[in-house]
Amino acid sequence: MCSVSAISISFPTCSRLHCSVPTEPSKSNLKLSRIRTNPSLHCHVRVPPPRNRKLTSCDGGLIEAFQRLDGSIEAYAYVLELCGKSRAISQGRQLHSLIFKTFPAIELEFLAGKLVFMYGKCGSLDEAEKVFDEMRHRTAFAWNAMIGAYVSNGEPASALSVYRNMRSSEGVPVHLHSFPVLLKACANLGDIRTGTELHSLLVKLQYQSTDFIVNALISMYAKNGDLSAARRLFDGSVEKGDVVLWNSIMSSYSTSGQSLETLQLFRYMQMNGPPSNTYTIVSALTACEGFSFAKLGKEIHAAALKSSHCFQVFVCNALIAMYTRCGKMLEAGRIFRLMDNHDVVTCNSLIKGYVQNLMYREAFEFFCDMIAAGHKPDEVSLTSVIAASGRLGNLLVGMGLHAYVIKHGWDSNLQVGNTLIDMYSKCNHTSYMGCAFLMMHEKDLISWTTVIAGYAQNDCHVEALELFRDVAKKSMKTDEMMLGSILRACSALKSMPIVKEIHCHILRKGLLDTVIQNELIDVYGKCGNMGYATRIFESIKGKDVVSWTSMVSSSAHNGNENEAVELFRRMVETGLAADSIALSSILSTVANLFALMKGREIHGYLLRKGFCLEGSIAVAVVDMYACCGDLQSANAVFDRIERKGLLQYTSMINAYGMHGWGKASVELFNKMRQQNVSPDHVSFLALLYACSHAGLLDEGRRFLKIMEHEYKLEPWPEHYVCLVDILGRANCVLEAFEFVKMMKTEPTTEVWCALLAACRSHSEKEIGEIAAQRLIELEPKNPGNLVLVSNVFAEQGRWDDVANVREKMKANGLEKHPGCSWIEIGGKVHRFTARDKSHPETKVIYEKLSEVTRKLEREAGYRANTKYVLHNVDEGVKVQVLHGHSERLAIAYGLLRTPDRACLRITKNLRVCSDCHTFCKLVSKLFRRDIVMRDANRFHHFESGLCSCGDSW
Repeated sequence: MCSVSAISISFPTCSRLHCSVPTEPSKSNLKLSRIRTNPSLHCHVRVPPPRNRKLTSCDGGLIEAFQRLDGSIEAYAYVLELCGKSRAISQGRQLHSLIFKTFPAIELEFLAGKLVFMYGKCGSLDEAEKVFDEMRHRTAFAWNAMIGAYVSNGEPASALSVYRNMRSSEGVPVHLHSFPVLLKACANLGDIRTGTELHSLLVKLQYQSTDFIVNALISMYAKNGDLSAARRLFDGSVEKGDVVLWNSIMSSYSTSGQSLETLQLFRYMQMNGPPSNTYTIVSALTACEGFSFAKLGKEIHAAALKSSHCFQVFVCNALIAMYTRCGKMLEAGRIFRLMDNHDVVTCNSLIKGYVQNLMYREAFEFFCDMIAAGHKPDEVSLTSVIAASGRLGNLLVGMGLHAYVIKHGWDSNLQVGNTLIDMYSKCNHTSYMGCAFLMMHEKDLISWTTVIAGYAQNDCHVEALELFRDVAKKSMKTDEMMLGSILRACSALKSMPIVKEIHCHILRKGLLDTVIQNELIDVYGKCGNMGYATRIFESIKGKDVVSWTSMVSSSAHNGNENEAVELFRRMVETGLAADSIALSSILSTVANLFALMKGREIHGYLLRKGFCLEGSIAVAVVDMYACCGDLQSANAVFDRIERKGLLQYTSMINAYGMHGWGKASVELFNKMRQQNVSPDHVSFLALLYACSHAGLLDEGRRFLKIMEHEYKLEPWPEHYVCLVDILGRANCVLEAFEFVKMMKTEPTTEVWCALLAACRSHSEKEIGEIAAQRLIELEPKNPGNLVLVSNVFAEQGRWDDVANVREKMKANGLEKHPGCSWIEIGGKVHRFTARDKSHPETKVIYEKLSEVTRKLEREAGYRANTKYVLHNVDEGVKVQVLHGHSERLAIAYGLLRTPDRACLRITKNLRVCSDCHTFCKLVSKLFRRDIVMRDANRFHHFESGLCSCGDSW
């Protein structure tokens, strides 16, 4: 025997253990072929005493094992296993060097397998492979150790390759404990075929009933999506007293998203199975994924309290995560406060919960408290709180977090960088977003997709296209989200050549799928090319609900509302269930059509399909009834909404306003404020609009001040337009003009347009001249504004000026939008233009209109007021022009084809003229017909010779 004093075994340095760490042995020491040793040589290994005696049991066991190491192979094998289990790779390498100097080659085969095991456990796959490849005669243990090394180091495909090579070598058995490792490799690869082969081999070897084998099989089948096979294994297990078996099947269902099945198993286990452990509780809590599971989650919480598992950190973390998913943030916070020890997972669960439940300010405040308490944030907490600042739109907070990220070295983290890009995008600050993108050390597909989407969403469409060209030049991968963003940028630019170019790129790269086809339908529709949109739609073999919705929206966008309704009907006939987006789209289309019967049918459809009246669906239904003239039904739907938010209140305020119920709008607005629902720009706009059409001058002034001073909201130009309109209707034209001059921002064309309309109504020529001039200067090519100016000149008899304006329109290729009215009868919408003769029943319509006009002249003394025919023509021609207005044709057809006393619902695309307004009042009185007319400004309810607008519109 000899004493080897030159070699010392050292241990990993940690806070509790300080040992000298020698240099690593040379690579020549690791090669089996170069070993030259004396078989009779036995060495004593001197281990220096540790400086810190507070060792863990594992460290103590390793030290003791080295101290007792004798010259036997078994002793070395035992110490190698200990090095592997305690991840002591430095000591393992030294032991490797010592082994090759101590034992002959013939005795090294057994120890080589142990070396493979040790290196694999320590994460040094290269060294494990080197030892394994140099083995002349590989033992069964070495084969199995190499399989385990590959799986534990994230290379399952290599593990299965070694397994196949081992099976092809004669006489090498698979160790029983290697089967779970191989089954794990099959699960990670999604290789159910090899997994099934392994299952068959286990049956052949009669190992299929072993507890840990059953658990591994269940996990393999579950991860490969075959839960039925996993359940058959569980049900077929004779002994169900093993809690691990229950945990395996519950975890399989939980990770597959089958929450109800997981909770049913948990309930059955509570009654008939073994006592649950912490893993059982965590699996059951993980299955509670939404508001509907809150009650079950509380029951599991109670079960955890009874079993005393509730006090463990990871159970508390699972409870916090469960309550946040169920929207119970108070309960989550209570558990956090009751915990004695918090880790970073605890803090992250609470921060993510605040973000998921839209409590962004609370997320940021908790993040600050977390740092103050000494916890260091990680990737999860940083990305969560940065995302919260983006959704709040709080640029200053986001910039502060960015500074924190740079200061603490997180700026090189890919996920943090991607979240910063998204945050700046949501804060509408594209210059900072671009800088954050350029400063990223590493970029992936998500980085490029996020920055392109950010530019597209912030109306920087050219920048989005330039970045997409960079992606194409670099031959980088593109995905559905990136293509969707770039197509939306193209639709905003209305550039057909670029859209076609992107379309060709998609075809060349073979990226065309249903999602991209749906986007193409939408972008071609928004660019006005319904031919291409229709061709793509018809070419889709498996049309989904998004395909139909895109086509419906495109048709409606291009003025083909009837086709849109027909498409929706065809979609329902195919058996596809419409989603909330499809229903919102078709309800909006029906509202534009003023097709009340169709709207009621769709409302009935969504009720039959179990849609709740909440969120966007509730808003769409209220808007549909309001826009179709049925304010009573709109109010009834609004009253049935259980959880009313800002959107719901705003839609009803707007509904009252468009029907002239200004006081009802004001009352509802006050009620909304009493419910602590803070108004935004849109709700104030709806309120001011209502005040305008109800002539509520004092209220309009007051609410604009409340908006600015109480809610600190800077008015939009549209708010100023409403106030100018209110002042104009109240004959306060001079005050309106002074208000325009005192505006904080430059008056827009809409403001001057409202002022000009007020001057026209009250014959204020001087101010009207100024407003007309400003309109022409600001938008010389806007046909609507030029027509208004022309009409003002015509009313003043300034025919030369009228001719000049119309000549200017003609030179610029501008045309006045023709007057158009439509009425729904028998489920079909009939459209009429002024002096229209295209309808199949034109002859009887004009005969009916003449009959109605004669009756009005004879019984009510009606005489056409040609003042409103703004053409320099003879009086007789002016009368004929009035009699051919589109709304009169719609009324005549309604009187022909609807039952007596039925309400006539008519829509007109322009403002109804004063003479037609008088005509409608007289028809409602003499024919005993209520008429509901929606013009470009508002609703008119004609009943018994009176109008809801009070003759002021």
